[in-house]
Amino acid sequence: MMETSNLLRLKDRLSISDNEVEITAIRAQGAGGQNVNKVASAVHLRFNIQASSLPDALKSKLLQCRDRRITKDGVVVIKAQEHRSLEKNKRAAYLRLVHLLRSTLAPANKRKPTRPTCSSQKRRVDRKVRRSRLKKLRKKVKFTNDKW
Repeated sequence: MMETSNLLRLKDRLSISDNEVEITAIRAQGAGGQNVNKVASAVHLRFNIQASSLPDALKSKLLQCRDRRITKDGVVVIKAQEHRSLEKNKRAAYLRLVHLLRSTLAPANKRKPTRPTCSSQKRRVDRKVRRSRLKKLRKKVKFTNDKW
């Protein structure tokens, strides 16, 4: 009987297999009492972008992505420790990975160039005029001896 690995579905025809993701159980940080000190319930998820079965276009997009979870070597590292259960932390880490991959799949919004309104330009010029008058009042006053 052949065992199939689970798939993480990103889109209709795009998915990654479970064996491309490396999960390590580690001890969680922070408060939690004896349970935290004894049980490895936190999860480190590692996903190598270059060794994955993703399309080359998506791989290059991911590698260019400026996310602190992506190392210089092209490995996505996600740490999940918010739950007390190892299974829930695994699920949370998988969901974060899928969210990261889906966010790079989405096309970037195109910027629509805008122009400043007439009233905003007028307000800007008025502020500049007011500021220049204020600065002129700070100057030393020069007296001429012609009339005195």
